[in-house]
Amino acid sequence: MDILSRVFRWFNQLDLILMSGLVILLFLGSVTLYSASGENYAMVSRQGLHILLATIVMLLLSQVKSKTMQSWTIWVYGLGVLLLILVMAQGHIGMGARRWLDLGVFRFQPSEIMKLAGPMMVARYFSDRPLPPSLKDIIVALCIVMLPVLLIVKQPDLGTSLLVASAGLFVIYFAGLSWKLIIATLSAIPVGGYFLFHYGMHAYQQQRVLTLFDPESNRLGAGYHIIQSKIAIGSGGVYGKGWTEGDQSRLDFLPERHTDFIFSVFGEEFGLLGNIILLSLYVFIIWRSLYLATQGKDTFSRLLGGSLALTFFVYLFVNTGMVSGILPVVGVPLPLVSYGGTSIVTLMAAFGIIMGLQKRKRDYRHTPHT
Repeated sequence: MDILSRVFRWFNQLDLILMSGLVILLFLGSVTLYSASGENYAMVSRQGLHILLATIVMLLLSQVKSKTMQSWTIWVYGLGVLLLILVMAQGHIGMGARRWLDLGVFRFQPSEIMKLAGPMMVARYFSDRPLPPSLKDIIVALCIVMLPVLLIVKQPDLGTSLLVASAGLFVIYFAGLSWKLIIATLSAIPVGGYFLFHYGMHAYQQQRVLTLFDPESNRLGAGYHIIQSKIAIGSGGVYGKGWTEGDQSRLDFLPERHTDFIFSVFGEEFGLLGNIILLSLYVFIIWRSLYLATQGKDTFSRLLGGSLALTFFVYLFVNTGMVSGILPVVGVPLPLVSYGGTSIVTLMAAFGIIMGLQKRKRDYRHTPHT
């Protein structure tokens, strides 16, 4: 009986409404991956193991109290920065980038840690200070955010650096900013974009930006991916061609169709109606996550929960914008749908943190009749 009550208390901390959305999304992701991989059972099976591991991580983190999470923050952030420096020194090079640490048994990207550690550190910093923050506190918070971002940009990994930066900036936004500062920041974006393009991007990254505005200028080169992706999404029509019946994916016109461009596969096979259902499911998950963030029992919980929820939105916005031709190709997967263990574990860990930071539900107690 004691074991049953303990198990009940563990699962009692999970939010069943959010979990239902996540389960449906993971199921749709597995179904789409089966088609996108060319009906590759082995790949889908590996993804199933990734989901199992991610679910265990989510369950464990959902049991961590806010005070404990705060006490871990500095150590997790420091470890993440240290590993990023180690990657620069002796990281494994793959596809022209130095992003991985090879531990012999497996490889992993330390930058994934910073998707959680970055916003955790900023939320921890603001939790002990009066809000809205002073200009000094905002500058310190920006330094906390930019340190790992710059290390990730050097790998280079523009997509992950964007996600880490947005996660930290969302914490600063939720902490409270004056409209004057927000307008001034937005006004500085064009200037910052100019310097980033000319001095902070590699040649292939600059080409991706230029291709965004005129993909037809190089149909067989840099513009090929975007053109084929838009053809796939458009050819799906309203109802789609049917599961495993997409021509663009089956005939290998779509690049990276099981990772970055899996939304194009989904759009071709399930059409506009399927896209609306999928995007509505994402909106539901984001809404529920933001609601849980408002239920946090302290400043740290609310800031961190809100940031992680909106970072999930950034994943979605960047990937769908990328494959539909309104954003440059930056290598951001479709959350919980694209193939990849590290991404799924990180995202499910974030949802575990969101559920764990809300006010604790009443523990189950068996009260005998008197």
